[in-house]
Amino acid sequence: MESLHQLFLIRHSIRRYTDQPVAADDVKTIIEAALLSPSSKSARPWQFVVVEDKNTLEQLSQCKTHGTVPVKGCAFAVVVTADPGRSDVYVEDSTVAAIMMHLQAADLGIGSCWIQVRGRSDATGEDSEQVVRELLDIPSHMAVECIVTFGYSAENRRPVDPAKLLWEKVHIGKWTTPAAE
Repeated sequence: MESLHQLFLIRHSIRRYTDQPVAADDVKTIIEAALLSPSSKSARPWQFVVVEDKNTLEQLSQCKTHGTVPVKGCAFAVVVTADPGRSDVYVEDSTVAAIMMHLQAADLGIGSCWIQVRGRSDATGEDSEQVVRELLDIPSHMAVECIVTFGYSAENRRPVDPAKLLWEKVHIGKWTTPAAE
């Protein structure tokens, strides 16, 4: 990649993947990025479950009512969990780890997509965290934040046009309200 900024412009959430497997070294590099992520007070409350088995991925895709299509078709997924007892900002810490994996994957030419789990439910109304926890034998004290899917993109996405960035959402020094609001 030319630069981190260039990576930001080309990275998109990928929801459709090819059947091409991801090399073990690339999987390791993506997980390493998560393990390198910063956390509050270096608590490192996160833990990760790497899932490559297609049957398990199919079952994971049923953990909530919608938005899980990428789980079925990905080469592998990482379930991001965290221990709330280790950090009061475990949600933020696990989110940082997830985005580190997204960026590392993009740098390797691998697509990814965030699938929210915390605060969601499946078609029967069961808590999505509990569904994932039971399927993967995750201990009850661990919170399940998200599933991040990975694979080679079966979509053609254009880079973001920097001219279309929402600069009106940036306030310098203090909040300012445009006259049109």
